[in-house]
This record gives sequence, structure tokens and C-alpha cells, in this order.
Amino acid sequence: MLLNKENLKNISGEKVIKPTAEMLELPEKVIQFGTGVLLRGLPDYFIDKANHQGIFNGRIVVVKTTSKAGVDDFADQDNLYTLSVKGIEDGVEVEENMINSSISRVLSATSEWAEILKTAHQPELKVVISNTTEVGIVKSEDKITDSPPQSFPGKLLAFLHERYKAFNGSEESGMVIVPTELISDNADKLKEIVLDLAVQNKLGWDFENWLRTANHFCKTLVDRIVPGRLPEASQKALEAELGYTDGLMIMAEPFRLWAIESASEKVKDVLSFASADKGVFIVPSIDKFKELKLRLLNGTHTISCGLAILAGFHTVKEAMADKEFSNHVLKLMKEEIVPVVESGDITKEEAEAFAESVIDRFSNPSLAHQWHAITLNYTQKLQMRNMPLIRRYYALKNEVPQLTALGVAAYIVFMNVKKEGDQYISHINGKAFPAQDEFADVLYNYWQTPETVVDSTLGDRRLWDKNLNNYPGFNAAVKSYVELLQNKGAKETLSTLHTEERAN
Repeated sequence: MLLNKENLKNISGEKVIKPTAEMLELPEKVIQFGTGVLLRGLPDYFIDKANHQGIFNGRIVVVKTTSKAGVDDFADQDNLYTLSVKGIEDGVEVEENMINSSISRVLSATSEWAEILKTAHQPELKVVISNTTEVGIVKSEDKITDSPPQSFPGKLLAFLHERYKAFNGSEESGMVIVPTELISDNADKLKEIVLDLAVQNKLGWDFENWLRTANHFCKTLVDRIVPGRLPEASQKALEAELGYTDGLMIMAEPFRLWAIESASEKVKDVLSFASADKGVFIVPSIDKFKELKLRLLNGTHTISCGLAILAGFHTVKEAMADKEFSNHVLKLMKEEIVPVVESGDITKEEAEAFAESVIDRFSNPSLAHQWHAITLNYTQKLQMRNMPLIRRYYALKNEVPQLTALGVAAYIVFMNVKKEGDQYISHINGKAFPAQDEFADVLYNYWQTPETVVDSTLGDRRLWDKNLNNYPGFNAAVKSYVELLQNKGAKETLSTLHTEERAN
């Protein structure tokens, strides 16, 4: 039995949350550019949850911005799909399945552009959501008379110009535009490109003024791991349990965050779905959410990946199943990152709560995130995510952040690479790991003189923005850990380090 509107009545609601008949008839309030799994697993999840609570009471018309392929899949299922949430939340393993009914239609930009422009005439449509990948918000030479314009900003401009004409440029017809592309200042960049395109297309000062003043471009930060389709065996087992088949079924972790930057009461009123879930924040600044994610999630991943590989762990969940390693990661966050992330905007309680959520996420048994994937652009990630934390730690305590120093030592050992053809390969525990790093050749050359590799690496300002040898005790700590990692191995180094700390 295929999941669709007709078959809903035959699906038991005991093991899956079903939409009500009224939810299937709610008006379209959102136009969404993109059908990707992040959108379906995060914004569309929040909107569906709000509809269940009778808060937002609106659905989404989706624009498929690539090709016609995939639209029929949605049509066959009346745009219904199952979201399976699996993982750990507040230390407890959770699993929840829900049939999402937030999408009303999926229209192809390539073949249904005229129909998409007609939606601009709908007065209840107030929100634009997008996720067109990191390269979606780009400048172009688009003409809005094209059917459709090629770029996402071109499509958005054409839609907004159609709306401007439909409502004679009234202030009330402006949209709340919330891009979720994973680039910094996403809304600011999108607005700038759209305004430039409006000038290129000679759409007139009145329209440009309406774009600036009647529309709200809101910067956002999204955070949820949505791997997409379940593994084939898992999907078949779940379909058998739920009693229907679903070609659009996706999975997501329990953690969810959508931070939206706005101080406007109008924006809060339009985005009323925000009150339905603790994971949505509409705030005057999203900077603190960016900082928490960058330092505690991304930074912890980066400073731990080399050590995890040296310890023989393949995936993040495998490492977190090891009590000693998971305790090390928690101690790293709580003792060396949380204290320096605290600021006027971020309380100790907020930082510690985020750290606990990171442990839950890393431990998710349903996700197989490979440590080696995290080593991509290893040096650059350390520079951006972890070097500022070292500076702050010394400013706060003027002593060596020992667990961070161990992470840097693991990086240096991991980057003891061999040149094989045009690749640099790290050989660890009998396995070969390509070092996909723009500075792999630099570390390769430094390792030709092992006795000075730590001095050279820490002092190279091509790698870091400061000479790390100037931090008191840091060089000595890293040298000590490099020696331990090479002679005793990562697991024994960890055990020795934490045993000594407990003794002290």
C-alpha cells in the first residue's frame, strides 16, 4: 500500500503520527525553492508540527529548481512523506515517525514557470524559504523575462516582481524571506544580488524601494543532520512495521535548530510556526548560535578527528561508544571550550547545554559519520574553528589547554604523510587515509626532519594566523603528546592523560 491521501484512512496511527483531514486542506502560505532533504527534515518539519498544534495553519508550495525528474514522486504520494526521527536526545534513545503533510504542491521551474508566477497573486502567501545549496546564492546576468531565469536569485526576483505588480506595490504584499543556505550572512548576500538584478533588469526605483522596505530578508542558521533515505534494509523493516510503502521517506536526528535573525514583530507574526517547537528561535542576532555551533560542534569534531583515527575508530558513533573517548570529548568541551565560548551573549548554562546536545548527536547509533571525512581541509578547519579558542584560553587562564594540545599533536601525527603519485597518504594502524589538505605538502616536508616538525608546524604562519610557539608551554605539551602518540598509541596516551588528571 503506497502512502497517499486516499490510503491514509487505512494506516494505523499507533506507530506513526498522521495528519488530520483538515491539515490536508490548509491554504498555501509558503513558497519554497528546493525539495532537498534538509528542507523536508527541518523547516517543513516545523511547519507540519505547528499545523498539528493549530498554530500556523498553512502549507507549502514547492518549486523544484533543477529538473522535472522527481516531481512525479511527490504527485504519486499527494506530497505526503514520512520523516523518521532516530537518535539520542537528553541522553535517551528516541524514535518517532510522522507523516508530513506540509507540502501542498511541487512545481517544476523548467516546465511550470507560469504556474509558479501565478502563486505570487495569492494574498495568503507570505513566506519564502530556500535551500539551493551553497552555490545557489550567486550573481548572474538573469533576465526576469526568461522562463524561468537560470539562477535562484533570478527566479526569486521574477516572483517578487510578479507579486509587486499583482498587489500594486502595497507594503502588505511584501514577503518574509528566510534562506537556509549554509553560507554566512545568507540573507544579506541574497538581498544584495536581488537588488543588483533589479537594477540590471531596469525594473524601476519604485519596485527597488518596495524590495528594500516591504520585504524582510532574514539571516538564518540551520542545524540538523538529515541523511535522507534510510538504508534499504531499515526502510523495508520500517515500512513493514508501519503498513505502507513510501518512496519519499527520509530520516533525521532528533536535534534541530533554526535560528532566524529579526527584531520585527511583523516577521514574528508571519512566522508563527516558531512557537510550536523549542528548536526555532527568532532573535535580534543569530551570532551566538553561530558561535556555539562553530566552536562546540564543528570545533570539537575537528580537534578530535585525528585522535579518533589514531585510536582506531572509523565512525563518530563508534568512538562515542568507547567510554574513555566519549569522556575525553565531554571534558574537552566543558573544560576548554565552554569557558572561552561564554560571553555576554552566551551564558555558561547555554554553552553547557549545547555541549550535552553535541554528545547526544555524536553518539547517535543511526548515523555513521566517518572521522576521515572530517579531515577534509583539516588545517583550514583547525585555523578557523580551534585557533581562536587557544588564544581565548590563554587570555583567560594563561596555561596550556592540554586536551586541545593533544588534538593538535594528533593532527601533526596524522599529517605524517607519504607521497604516492600525486596524492599524500597517511598510513595509520595498517590503513591508508588520503590527506585532502592544501598544506599536506608543507607537513610532508616538515616531517623530513622529525626532530623539528613540531617547531616548524606550530611556527608556520601560513598554517595559523599566529606563531603557536609563543604560547607558554604549548610547544612542549604538543611535543610530549606527539612522542606519546608515536610510541604508545592514542588509546594509551588518552588513558595516561586522564589517569594523571584524576590523580592530581
